[in-house]
Amino acid sequence: MTLARSLDALRFVNSFASLPPAFYTRLTPQPVRRPRLVHADAETARRIGLDPTVLQTPGFVDAFAGNTPLPGGDPLAAVYSGHQFGVWAGQLGDGRALLLGEVAGPGGSFELQLKGSGMTPYSRMGDGRAVLRSSVREYLASIAMRGLGIPTTDALCLIAADDPVRRETLETAAVVTRVAPSFVRFGSFEHWAAKGDTGNLRVLADYVIEHDYPECGVAGDEPGAPYVRLLHAVLRRTARLMAQWQSVGFMHGVMNTDNMSILGLTLDYGPYGFMDGFDANHICNHTDTGGRYAWNTQPMVGHWNLYRLAEALRPLAGAAEPLRQALDTYEAEFLAAFMPAMNAKLGLAERLPEDGELIDALWQLMHAQRADFTQTFRRLAYLDAPDSPLEPLHALFTDTAALDAWLERYRARLAREARPAEARRAAMLQVNPLYVLRNHLAEEAIQAARNDDFSVIARLAETLRDPYTAQEGAEDLAALPPAWACDLSVSCSS
Repeated sequence: MTLARSLDALRFVNSFASLPPAFYTRLTPQPVRRPRLVHADAETARRIGLDPTVLQTPGFVDAFAGNTPLPGGDPLAAVYSGHQFGVWAGQLGDGRALLLGEVAGPGGSFELQLKGSGMTPYSRMGDGRAVLRSSVREYLASIAMRGLGIPTTDALCLIAADDPVRRETLETAAVVTRVAPSFVRFGSFEHWAAKGDTGNLRVLADYVIEHDYPECGVAGDEPGAPYVRLLHAVLRRTARLMAQWQSVGFMHGVMNTDNMSILGLTLDYGPYGFMDGFDANHICNHTDTGGRYAWNTQPMVGHWNLYRLAEALRPLAGAAEPLRQALDTYEAEFLAAFMPAMNAKLGLAERLPEDGELIDALWQLMHAQRADFTQTFRRLAYLDAPDSPLEPLHALFTDTAALDAWLERYRARLAREARPAEARRAAMLQVNPLYVLRNHLAEEAIQAARNDDFSVIARLAETLRDPYTAQEGAEDLAALPPAWACDLSVSCSS
């Protein structure tokens, strides 16, 4: 497929815009003052069918700042509802986002969405803007998660502007262009179910099946069966996503049903965080005073959210029991993804019944001593390697005797496999990242960007694309967090 050399040459399909008008409100983005390109992602550009040379043109900046129309686009804000922190919140919707349109790229169709493009009918008490601080975090998180191999919305570009925006303090505006095959959420289904509008609920479900899950639709099938299969398919993707989050120490921070992607993508980066010192109960969002979305609760919350999706699909399924049966498979689906991931992180090629106890013992040890999540697994790869002393691993633990006791168990387990040590080490380095987007790294990028220095963002973006390979000159990006990072906190405004 030939890449478009101009925005006019992009191939638009705009399938969501073909749904009935009740699903959205058509409107245009609100312009921003002095838009300037902070960073653009050439890989994402190619994925949507756009030649990267277009990214540096003035027309690109104006279109994705929301200042000029995107040729072929059909901008709209979608309506949805949802449960927030476990409580029904009623109607929500794209309060600061606009779907510009859907393009056909080499890898399929992708929706382009501006985040921070101004007020919509769903903004409630908000101003419809995004600030530079949160936009930097979202842009870098999208690149970091893709580098880790975790399903995520992508980010095409980040644009800074001069418009003042009031949050805890006065900040400046920014616009992120998000890219995904679909931005439909669990809350999109809840919206119509809560209204008792089975007709539009069916329209949405049939659209999602046709557009994203064609394998769930079978001609001549029982009337409710496609919707049960849809739940099961979404459940499998969600369970795998939860396993992937847990295995790299990622915390979303706001797992409301309106932030849960029907495609099993990491969606709506706000107060997220990557674990530094391991605390199983860590809460990355200081707004979450009850700890609902702590690291160790995420898999359970994913299941709870799927129950809400099942309730929404109940009018279409025809009976509750098939939906319950699908929901009952969640734990097995999660463990089927999580346990092999943990075995791989420890370099275990085979799965033995006692491996769960070994992994649990490591979690307990790391939790008790607040050992750094990322570096513990990374440094384990070099265990007993030639010219590789134990000091770097010991340095992560305050009680080295307890660590050595666990290492004795680990060595005994490794000895039960014929895998050469070099092969184990290479395999572990491919699944245990050296670089993750720690809060202090994001903060340094934000502070530089506030002074129109975008070089820190560019450097992080380049490094995080390949987080498993040691890169010359990037030692500081792999280092443990500095003492000042302990004072960093993120909230729902982040």
